[in-house]
Amino acid sequence: MRLFFAIIIALSSAFTFTGDAEFSFLTKTHDFPDAHEGELLEYDYKFTNTGDKPLIITGFNVACTCTKITWPSTPVMPSEKGAIHLSFDTTGKYGFQNRKIQVLSNASRSVKLSFRVFVLSSDKP
Repeated sequence: MRLFFAIIIALSSAFTFTGDAEFSFLTKTHDFPDAHEGELLEYDYKFTNTGDKPLIITGFNVACTCTKITWPSTPVMPSEKGAIHLSFDTTGKYGFQNRKIQVLSNASRSVKLSFRVFVLSSDKP
């Protein structure tokens, strides 16, 4: 009988869920209109912390230094809104650009944002 109760307690603790911070974005993808080489493109990815713990963004990963993001410097509390600001420098870029951003945070799930733009050659002599 004791073994039975020990198994029940072990199983119930294995299925106990704790709350986490959680991103909920309006959109994770943005399409810019065509841009000319040399333009600085900017966009805000708006989100809400739908979890029940403070959301802390710690950094990001991108493939190129032409892509930068800024984020709230303080924790985003449950139910609060925030924004991740994207800056993309098109200098030296041509043609179709499809970029991905991995956001590093304490959220329970990994977040990847993306944007696309077609960069036209500038008309410099």
